Amino acid sequence: MVLSRTIRYLVFLPAPLLLLLCSCSEPETSFTCTDTIGCITVGPEEPVQIGVLQALTGEVAPLGQAQLRGLQLALDKRNNSLLGHPVTQQIEDTGCTREGGANATLKLIANPQTVAIFGSTCSGAAAPASKAMSAAGLTMISGNNSAPNLTSLAGHAAPGWQAGYFRTAPNEENAGRAAAGYVFHTLGLYRAASIHDNDIYTRGLTESFKKAFTELGGAMVLETAVNKGEQEMQPVLTAIINSGAEVVFFPLFQPEGNHILRQAKAMSAFDKILLIGGGALIEQTFLDEVDDLGEGMCFVGPSKPKGTAVDQLAAAYVAKFKEKPTVDYYLSGYDAADLLFYALEKTGVQEQDGSVHFGRMALRKTLYAVTGFKGVTGSLSCDQFGDCAQSSFDVLCLEDCLLGLEGLQENRVYSSGTGKQP
Repeated sequence: MVLSRTIRYLVFLPAPLLLLLCSCSEPETSFTCTDTIGCITVGPEEPVQIGVLQALTGEVAPLGQAQLRGLQLALDKRNNSLLGHPVTQQIEDTGCTREGGANATLKLIANPQTVAIFGSTCSGAAAPASKAMSAAGLTMISGNNSAPNLTSLAGHAAPGWQAGYFRTAPNEENAGRAAAGYVFHTLGLYRAASIHDNDIYTRGLTESFKKAFTELGGAMVLETAVNKGEQEMQPVLTAIINSGAEVVFFPLFQPEGNHILRQAKAMSAFDKILLIGGGALIEQTFLDEVDDLGEGMCFVGPSKPKGTAVDQLAAAYVAKFKEKPTVDYYLSGYDAADLLFYALEKTGVQEQDGSVHFGRMALRKTLYAVTGFKGVTGSLSCDQFGDCAQSSFDVLCLEDCLLGLEGLQENRVYSSGTGKQP
């Protein structure tokens, strides 16, 4: 009965009103993806899902934790929301190994709703991760990877370059050059040895050091390697002594870097051999571990950013995590996340029902086109190889272990920006 009365009512409605009612009931035109490598659609009630690759176990964990905290601070800036959707994270631990990076990335790729990847901590893990990510049509951005092999060498695509890979950590192609300049020009030392651990990061730095040092006129009297996990460093250290090296460059991670330092300090010949580590050891946990054995050792790492934005983020860090940072790489981690979220906000296509569509190629193109982005570490502009940060490195030397990380960072003895002692 009710249905028949409704039908009679509709029959006698004016034609224009009838057409209006009919048109309102028609479904809206669905979104058509024209992106060359596809789109990801986030439904009205669904979160934006970000994949996270970091080293969260082992001696390198403080670096991965710093990246994760930088990401969390960038999310706090946006109240954990992008384009009206909450952000969730699928966090995978790479363990700072090539195998860990490959396995963790496969887990993220298996989730069809992964919009982009934040990571990784270690360049060795990034090599297989970026390759798999790129093939899957995703975008990945790191605040910590710095091996030259991942982006560019001498202005050309490096062997490990992959489309869709970006980073806000500076390309360390010039880190070895800064260390070589300090050794040759400032100290007047002309015989050097190097140690890597077959990781693309450590090998890349020792190769850049060798290239710069020999171009200056120095001699590489020994190039050697240790294995990850190796504890007995006496054979390598003895070979360095026998080579007649005046300086040894070993940009290793913990714990191998700790073992090198401890065992070298137990050998009297190293009283006259300068030890230079890389940026992976410029952190408080390393200084706490080696204590006064580290005094006299030098390090080469990215120039420390300064300014109001850095101070404000440091204060936010302490307020949120109830402790001071043990390493400064949370700053570049924050910039990586902030830049990624900016690009997602620029490329997301919103529907009236609240859903959002992200074009995969559109996201990459937006990042490649970034110029003058205001990061806490400085102005960010992404080149065609995915390098977004300015490349400036300092040599720091530890004079007083009691002054900790801040004291070390204040004792800058050489800068690649000036090419001379400050």
